[in-house]
Order: sequence, then C-alpha cells, then structure tokens
Amino acid sequence: MGYYSNDNDGSNKKPSRSPRYARSGWFISGLLGALVAIVVFFIASPYLAKHNLLPGSNDSSQVSGIPTTDATSNSQNHHTENLTIKNSTDSVESAVDKVSPAVVAVINMQKQSDGTNFLQSDTLQEAGMGSGIIYKKSGQYAYVVTNNHVVSGADKLEVQFDNNTKVTGKLLGEDSLYDLAVIRIPSDKVNKVASFGQSSALKRGEPVIAIGNPLGFSGSVTQGIVSSNNRMIERTVDTQGGQVQYNAQVIQTDAAINPGNSGGALVNIQGQVVGINSLKIAETDTEGIGFAIPIDVAIPVINQLEKTGKVERPYMGIGLVDLSEVAGNIQQLNLPKTVTSGLVVSQISSNSPAGKAGLKEGDVIVAVNSQKIKDYVDFSTYLYTKLKVGQTVKIDYYRNGDKKTTSLTLGGKTFS
Repeated sequence: MGYYSNDNDGSNKKPSRSPRYARSGWFISGLLGALVAIVVFFIASPYLAKHNLLPGSNDSSQVSGIPTTDATSNSQNHHTENLTIKNSTDSVESAVDKVSPAVVAVINMQKQSDGTNFLQSDTLQEAGMGSGIIYKKSGQYAYVVTNNHVVSGADKLEVQFDNNTKVTGKLLGEDSLYDLAVIRIPSDKVNKVASFGQSSALKRGEPVIAIGNPLGFSGSVTQGIVSSNNRMIERTVDTQGGQVQYNAQVIQTDAAINPGNSGGALVNIQGQVVGINSLKIAETDTEGIGFAIPIDVAIPVINQLEKTGKVERPYMGIGLVDLSEVAGNIQQLNLPKTVTSGLVVSQISSNSPAGKAGLKEGDVIVAVNSQKIKDYVDFSTYLYTKLKVGQTVKIDYYRNGDKKTTSLTLGGKTFS
C-alpha cells in the first residue's frame, strides 16, 4: 500500500488553525512587556529629566509664562517667556499718587460789608474756590499756577494742601488772555512739586486724568481720553484795553471738569501735568466735553508772570473791522473783485507801531508775513501765537484799490 500525501492537493485542503493556547500566550506576554516598560519609564524619567535626556528638554523651561514659537529655528521646539502685562488701573493710581500732593485748593477771599456800621471793618468771606498746581519750590517760596478767573477780585488768597493745611498766598501776576495766574506761597509745608510733560506729545485716544477740587471736594479724580491736543475754540476776553477775540488752542477731553476744577491738573498716565483745566462747556448738548490749556502754551506765560507779574504781547496800536462787516460801504474801498476777505483799519493810536509804519484809516490788510488774513480772529490768533514783541513784520494791504507793502515793528502790550 503506497504512501498518500495531499500537500499539493488544494481541492480537499482545509484552513489551518492555530491552537487556542498559542494565541493566549502571545497576548499575555505582550501585556506583561508593556507593563514592565511603563514601570521602567516612570522609575527612570527623573534621572533622564535631570540630565536633559528627555526629548525637548533643552528647549523648554519650567518658568511660568506664555509659550512662543522660536521663529529662528525650523524645528517645532518652543520656549517660554515672562511677560509683564500693565494694569491700567495701577497706572492711573500711580499717576494720581505722583501729582495729587501738588494739587491744591485756591480760596478766593473777598471783603464783605453788612452795611449796618460803616465804622466797622469789612469781614473777609470766601467768594469762590478753585484749584491750583504747585510747580516750583525754590528756597523759602513755592509757586502755584491757577486760572485767572479763580483769583479775580480777591482781597486775600488762601492755599489749602491735600492734608487741609492752609497758607496765605501772594498773587504775583495774572493774564486774562490765557486765563492764567501765579501765586507765591511759603515752601516749608510743600512736600511735593508737580512735573510738567509735553502736551504736544499727546495722542488722540490717550488716557488723561483730571485732578482738582470740584464743588469743594478736594483731591477729586476723573478719567477720560484725549480727543485733540490742538483744538481751536473762539474766545472773547474782556481786558483793560477792551475786548479781544482770538482762537485759543486747547486740549479737548471727556474727563469731567466741573466748577472748582478750574486751575487743576490734567495729567498723563506717567503722572506729568500736560494741561491746566479750564473752559468747561456747560451747555447740556455738549456736556462731557472739557478743555484744558496745553502746558506747552502755558509755560511761557507762567514764566513771565512769575518773573515780572505780567505778560507782554505783540501790539500794533490799531483798530480793525472785518471786511465782511462793512459790506454796505465796500465799494468806497475800491477793492479788486478778487479781494473778499481782510481787515479794514478803523483807528490808529497816536505814536503806535501802525502809525509809524504809514498805515491809515481805510486801508485793508490782507496778509501779515505772507500769512493770509481772513478776519479779526484769524489775525489776533496769528499775532499772539506766532509773533513776538520787537519783531519786524511785512504787512500787505490795499489803499484805494492799489496793493501796497510796509514793514512794521511790533510793540508790546500787557493784558490784565
């Protein structure tokens, strides 16, 4: 009987099956191996980490921070950096702490008579209160800047510090045009002097802080933002020489500036004075718009008031009327049709710079130093902000229809 094999016979072959015990053995062995690997890893990982043998251990640290991608590497490694995030509230508090001790209350004391006994001395009573800023301390004196209208009419000035201590102040000088005044006080109780910043550096949207004594509440603080550091608003000021109209440069902010805040500090986030609060618009439809005198504009005035007690400004000695206001008589001026704006000379003071320059009544001024003059406000703004006492300027004008030019040396005049 021969040997029979079906190895090459596929027709009757059945699939081979591994024994059950073999599959179970491989599974148990694999599971035990994985468990051993995990245990070994956890035992060895502290040693590996200590010697920087773990993947990525050279590129990261345990310092708390924000992970950032290393842009100088092509790898995906990361490192952490410590970042300091400014807290705006902390910044405001810091700015207020720097300036508040230098912001004072200025009390306007005036004599009041009851009218019953003319032999009895008039008593001093508080007529008003504003704010001020201690900006300088030198020897036995310190100096306070405030608004002119805060000290106007005072028979006595009292300056109250943030700790409620009071001293008597002496008015050194006042300027009605820019609404500024300087007071001198004893320096022995002055512990803090404010520092001035640069109002020209203010940006739209930059936060500012108003510090003052609104409604008698000392040390009040309001916060807002800058809308403009160069807003021009038309002002009419009564002076001893008559009314003056001009465009005043101001800082516009929405920081609340209320009665009593006048003369107080407008401060940037660094704690520097960038403006002197003033000129609050009270109309209901514009509530929330406050103005401050830019410190860059105020400093030259402050320095003059401190040194001389007055501010001398350019002066021509001339009366002027807007050309638009003499429309009924414009034909008498024989002006070319192209001349539609300018200033008509209505009066010339005797021995004045204008008289010496040869100007006459009826002349129509159209330019100063090639700067076109549209109206009186335009002229006075240019005169007070761009020109100086003693400066020689070129005046372009029309006389009987002819265009002429003359040189005029500006005199000086004090406004109080």
